[in-house]
This record gives sequence, C-alpha cells and structure tokens, in this order.
Amino acid sequence: MKKLLIFLLITMMVGVSACSQEKPSAQENLNKKEVSDNLVLVKGGISKNKKSNLYEKNVEISDFYIGKYEVTQIEWNEIMESNPSQYKGDNLPVEMVNWYECIEYCNKRSIKEGLDPYYNIDKDKKDPNNTSEIDDIKWTVTINSKANGYRLPTEVEWEYAASGGQDSKNYTYSGSNNVDEVAWYWVNSGNKKLDGEWYWPKIESNKNQTKAVGSKKSNELGLYDMSSNVREWCWNWYGDALDSKGGSLRVWRGGCWLSDDRACEFSYRGKFDPNGKGYDQGFRVCRNK
Repeated sequence: MKKLLIFLLITMMVGVSACSQEKPSAQENLNKKEVSDNLVLVKGGISKNKKSNLYEKNVEISDFYIGKYEVTQIEWNEIMESNPSQYKGDNLPVEMVNWYECIEYCNKRSIKEGLDPYYNIDKDKKDPNNTSEIDDIKWTVTINSKANGYRLPTEVEWEYAASGGQDSKNYTYSGSNNVDEVAWYWVNSGNKKLDGEWYWPKIESNKNQTKAVGSKKSNELGLYDMSSNVREWCWNWYGDALDSKGGSLRVWRGGCWLSDDRACEFSYRGKFDPNGKGYDQGFRVCRNK
C-alpha cells in the first residue's frame, strides 16, 4: 500500500509538471504578440466628454491600442528608408506624407514586426468610391478587420482617445483647457511667442515649425500632441464620421504648429485630398486589441 501511494504521488507530480510545460496555443501566441512601449491601450466604452461630437450618441467604442506619440522621422526612415520631412530631426514628427504612404507604412511595419498586415492594397485598380478630381493615385484599399497589424485610427477612435476616453475630464483640448499646456500651434511654435491675428508672414519670419514629440503635457490617457504639432490622418472619408463609405477627401484630426487654437480643439474636424502633402501633415498608428 505504501509503495502504491508513493507511485501515485510521483505520477501526479509528473502530470502537473507536464501540464505546466505545455506550449501555449497558436491563438495564445497571437494574442501575446509584443505591443510596443509607444502604444497605449485605450479602454472602450461610450464617450464621456461633453464637448465631443460623440457625446450622447451611444456609440460603443471597442478597446484598441493607439500610438503614444505621432510617428517620428526615425520611425518612418526605419521602415520606408527615406525622410520626406521639411523640418528634419529624428524625434520630430514625420510630415510631407500623404494618406496612401501612411497606409503603406502601416503594412510594411507590420510585416517587419511579424504582424498580420491590416490593409489590402491594390495599386492597379482605381477605387470606385473615390470621387476626387484631384487625386491621381486612387489605390483601392480594403481592410482585414481581424488583423493585428498597424493601421490608421478611425475618426471615431481618434476623437475618443483625444477626448480622454473613460478617464475624460471634459477638456476642450486634448489634456487641458489651456491650449499652451498641450499644443504647439502658431502662437508658440517659433522663436518667440506671437500675439494678435494669424498672419503667415509673421509666422514664417518667426521660424515656426514642428517640435519633438512628447514635449508638451499628455492627455488623461498618456497620449501626446493630439492637439498639435502635425495634423493626423485618419482612415475615414470626410462626411458622416459614423457612416462614411466614399468621397473625395480623407479626414485629418488634431491641430498643428501653424494652426489657430480652434483647430487644436480635439472636436475639430479637418479634411484633405488623400494624395495631398504638407509640412504640417503627419499621423499616428493604431492596432486592434
């Protein structure tokens, strides 16, 4: 009997050891793909910020990851092996990038990091939903909704994150009611602080330009520059933010170094030709949770 008990104990210990050493399933490995330190988990829910375009519309946002910072020039160069920016600096946000180039960056970065590309890009087929008379690119881009790779935020995701998500304190700008605390805009992005009316020659002579990402105060979720530095491309066509299936212009959100304070409000909606570029135009990335 004693020998039998010893045998049973040894068998149980071996079984427990074997279970503890079992390899995780493929799905578990997929779910545990490393998430960069520069991505922030945004917990989903219904918008709480009373100044949001989403407030009281009962739009349920799912959890997602979004870049803590705008994509920098060093990050862009590592993937695209070029730097199109007007104002050069490794930690400055990349600019002079159109919507299509940002989509392509997302896929190339996903592949480099062993993730599933989020976009299907057909460069030979003109997008039938693109009604622009200016856009000479018009790639057809569709999505793989379950992919874990990088992507642009939807307009709804961008606004929800910029407004503070479930931690919102009802700020007007992303992280503050004081624009100077959180934004680089035409008043403070040059050699000296400007006043009076917006006037391009005054801005140009003041050497205004982009600034290093993360130089201002973050918002409630730890996200930087969502009210400033460069305007940020979103996935959507400009139109109804909740139901935009086509159009001629893509959405951008957030203020920039040469915008006025109104455009720095997180609720402000902007639009631009998908093939358009500007030294105030950049982006940040997202990933599905």
